[in-house]
Amino acid sequence: MTTTDRAAAPRTTYGSLWRTVPRELGFLVLTFPIALAGFLTSLTLFSTGVGTVAVFLIGIVLIIAALFVSRAFGTLELIRLEWAGRPHIQRPPWADAAREPGFWRVFWALLSNAHLWLYLVHTMVINFAVSLVTWTITVIWVTTGLAGVTAWFWRLIDFGGDPAVVIRTFFGDDVLGRALDDLLSFVIGATLLATLPFVTRGLVLLHDVIARVTLGAFPSEALRAQVGDLEASRGAAISAEGHSLRRLERDIHDGPQQRLVRLQMDLAAADRQLDTDPARARALIAEAVQQSKDALEELRALSRGFAPPILLDRGLVAALESAAVRSTVPVAIESELPDGLELPQEIERNAYFVASEALTNAAKHSGATSVTARVAVRRVLDTDDTWLDVTVTDNGGGGAVPVEGHGLAGLDERLRGLGGTLELDSPVGGPTVVTAHLPLATSYPGSASPAPSGAASGADAG
Repeated sequence: MTTTDRAAAPRTTYGSLWRTVPRELGFLVLTFPIALAGFLTSLTLFSTGVGTVAVFLIGIVLIIAALFVSRAFGTLELIRLEWAGRPHIQRPPWADAAREPGFWRVFWALLSNAHLWLYLVHTMVINFAVSLVTWTITVIWVTTGLAGVTAWFWRLIDFGGDPAVVIRTFFGDDVLGRALDDLLSFVIGATLLATLPFVTRGLVLLHDVIARVTLGAFPSEALRAQVGDLEASRGAAISAEGHSLRRLERDIHDGPQQRLVRLQMDLAAADRQLDTDPARARALIAEAVQQSKDALEELRALSRGFAPPILLDRGLVAALESAAVRSTVPVAIESELPDGLELPQEIERNAYFVASEALTNAAKHSGATSVTARVAVRRVLDTDDTWLDVTVTDNGGGGAVPVEGHGLAGLDERLRGLGGTLELDSPVGGPTVVTAHLPLATSYPGSASPAPSGAASGADAG
């Protein structure tokens, strides 16, 4: 996976303004024809609906149609703004109305949706008026600028390209006055064209501000969505923790606990036979010693599912290399982490758990002959989001699916509890790619340093 580094915010220079002029001009030139189409369509539907509102169903249906047409034109405005280089504007949660049970509740939810009415006002009034002004300014600015700087050229073309003929025929006796007029026209035209980037940027910004106010989601909705995500993450964390505890309880019951019970029974039997049958007692003690060793090994194996000592001492990559050595399938560990990077302990522990679980699943169920685990830090451009990506790829038969309460589904719950996500790509025939995305705080140590690609450790284990 290629790492994406968050570049420092570029300085706005005159040259950078010119680079966006073609897209901004395209936006502004098309804005009035599109706004006019939206104005006529929405006004016709809405006015007809209001005029026929006495015929209840027909009038209401036409009004709702006007709302949906306005929504389409508003969404088109948002798409065009992004195409012109403006940042993404969060869309309203349109799916909320569709979740209402019953036809009439959906009907009322549509009519009472404030966003639909704002889109209607934007399409039928605001955008039409603003687009007329911005389109007029753009056309006049560009045409006047081009006419000013090319006036002398068109004179040459009209008179066969001979400057002497132009002077005698067109200027007449007032050669100096006409030359000054052409020079003034050229200066005015050049000034208009030189300031064009500022004009197009300002006009597009005007459309962007209006769209954010009338077409974007309300701040309260973003907060409500964030609260919902936090509640879902907390529920997933609780569920994942519950599954982990039940799994630990089952593993302890089936493994070390049974061996310790057997150890207790062997020691008790050896104590009873110590005087009467010393040889038998020594054999039972030897079995008890072996049971204690096996129980210790099983406890160590269980502890690796939480935080093996190598993870705490040497970090994530070293712990994964250790897991690769223990795997029954050859595993290659590739690291794209910057040197000296210190990951948050909780993120590191969960990344190790997810990777080791994916490696175990690949070894047990995929039929793979080789597995690759890759770790990388990814920074998203234009945001403060920094993610740790852990990808496990095997060349097995594919067809893996998450089953509720087991395996991959448990990993997904664990990651959602941390605010992360799990991606699974496992077509029949393979390969299977499991990718865990874990969020990192932007202030973690080493986050300011770029993550070089290709710094692979290349630890292969057979």
